[in-house]
Amino acid sequence: MLLYSKYYGFLIIAVLLLNVDCVFAQDNRLPVPIVNASGVWLKGDLHVHSRHSTESSNNSVAKIINFSKLVGMDYLCITDHDNHVNGDVAHHTWADPEFKSDSLLLLYGAEWTTTRGHGNVFSDKSYNHQRLFDVRDDRDVNIGKVKKSLNIHLSANHPSGKDNFGFSYDLVQSIEVWNSAMWAKNANAIMIWDDMLSSGRMMTGRGGSDAHHGVPTGSEKSGPNTYQAEFNYVGTPTTWVFAKERSLTAIIEALNRGKVSVSSNPFNPRVEFYADPKGNGNFEMMMGDNAVSTGRPVKFQVQLIGNTLPEETYKVTVIKNGKQLNVYQIKGKVPITEFTDTPDVNGRTYYRVVVEGKNTDYPQVPKSMALSENMVSLSNPIYFNFDPKF
Repeated sequence: MLLYSKYYGFLIIAVLLLNVDCVFAQDNRLPVPIVNASGVWLKGDLHVHSRHSTESSNNSVAKIINFSKLVGMDYLCITDHDNHVNGDVAHHTWADPEFKSDSLLLLYGAEWTTTRGHGNVFSDKSYNHQRLFDVRDDRDVNIGKVKKSLNIHLSANHPSGKDNFGFSYDLVQSIEVWNSAMWAKNANAIMIWDDMLSSGRMMTGRGGSDAHHGVPTGSEKSGPNTYQAEFNYVGTPTTWVFAKERSLTAIIEALNRGKVSVSSNPFNPRVEFYADPKGNGNFEMMMGDNAVSTGRPVKFQVQLIGNTLPEETYKVTVIKNGKQLNVYQIKGKVPITEFTDTPDVNGRTYYRVVVEGKNTDYPQVPKSMALSENMVSLSNPIYFNFDPKF
């Protein structure tokens, strides 16, 4: 049963007092969100392996950082397998002299690699990862206590693929819905995400290249899997976060709150998704936000921002509660569309969008384009009547 807080009760009264119906914009000007106006979009990769993961090849920390800077990334999380160093990632990945940058924000993290599946840890500061590694075979409730005490963000990796996350989803704040450039293998991950959302979990969907191999340079030798670097590397896909500021702490907060969009590569446009719950012409809600439905129609806006291809037509699919609601065709320098729908006044409702079309070129990893197929970007949900304490 849906639980309402006192806050929700006051919010319902306030909205009803406004007594304003939804109004459709008559032009193409972009309304500026009021509540969420203060912030910055940052792009990065949340799942990359360096030479500290023993099966990786030609992928030093310095190479990953320099490449990330080359393609305009703002942040990065190198997530080496913890079992390759028996949990002691703090004296390997983070202690590497190359783990530094004057411009790239470097999150602290690792891939929690267990017999029950894999998860990624994200943190804005160094933490005692050994403690999490040591309870990898323990009961979920005990793992949860350790995770909470470490104050880390835990994310479910490749939930429908090899080594899929096999723990309770109550342990995680996010799920890797887009793993690597090969989009086709993520269909079941999207289904799992929709199931989690339908259950009442406000769970952030994020991406990760899961890149293990770099292109050989200098005296480096090719290995049997080195070819993968030409198809999948940093930024395939790219995870965008809307952060309050350019800082590690703000990135983690954005991940926690679902202020996230994912695109197939760092040069593709990102999708931004807003809602006008008060019907006053101001789009005050964005991805990750939650409001109480009043039973009145709500206007939504979808924008493609960044390196769009103005002559190309993009297909925007709106997903409501796991099912297709509408499909729109958009094009132009700043492609945009709006739609209205009425969230359920009694039960939970969520909306998210998927954008398909021609991908903007990624010259540094050109063979990734074919693997991404026609997937351009996806949003996180906007929520109505969800219980934030679920």
